[in-house]
Amino acid sequence: MSDPVNVPEKAPEKATVRFTQIASGLGRKKDQIQTLAGLGLGKLRRTRELEDTPAVRGMLRKVAHLVRVEERS
Repeated sequence: MSDPVNVPEKAPEKATVRFTQIASGLGRKKDQIQTLAGLGLGKLRRTRELEDTPAVRGMLRKVAHLVRVEERS
């Protein structure tokens, strides 16, 4: 029998952002290549979904010309 007092609540779903690499990092500045790697990218058409945080948003802004961003909730 479950006790309604000790039932764990579901954690609120965190907003996520989904992005895909659409351009190569070859010939780009070293910091842009490192930013792509930090986002989990590096090859064309790789898609990742990360928690929507200011740090991730800043990284995406830095390589905005190399990625396509889709909003997620």
